[in-house]
Amino acid sequence: MDELATLLGRVALRDRPAFACLYDLTSAKLFAIAFRILRDKGDADEALQEIYIKVWQRAERYQPEQGSPMTWMAAITRNHAIDLIRARKPEASQIDEAFDLASESAGPEENAINTSEGKRIDRCMKTLESDKAEAVRRAYVEGLSYQELADFYKVPLNTMRTWLRRSLMKLRECLEQ
Repeated sequence: MDELATLLGRVALRDRPAFACLYDLTSAKLFAIAFRILRDKGDADEALQEIYIKVWQRAERYQPEQGSPMTWMAAITRNHAIDLIRARKPEASQIDEAFDLASESAGPEENAINTSEGKRIDRCMKTLESDKAEAVRRAYVEGLSYQELADFYKVPLNTMRTWLRRSLMKLRECLEQ
């Protein structure tokens, strides 16, 4: 992975041959991640181009102490693909599946930890009133705005903000136990 870190450093300096080499070494893996999430070859191809534009623009932000270059680029890929799904206004289950698929490249230990964390979050979500839990899901999984949620639940905007803030505080308390 030192080679990828070196290439990213050179890309940060706007070295086009280094960028081409980085693309050659990583595009198959990033395409696979995008394809798993988007489930369409054309969409994945298009997304991959946008992802590499982001890599080119953000290469100077890469910090080796926070993870490998491949992990950093995979996160950009996953986030971009999920943003594309959100733009289509999908159901929450599709986004949940996308997160699950994107993390399949993790090792068995990491998958076990993620599964355990997911169960803890589900358990804590059940401690919330059903409408509050659904509002949290819609806000933080589906990406609905406070205003969209307030309109949906027919409550004032400040009430929705209070619902979400209190729900997140309750979730944090539950997760810290």
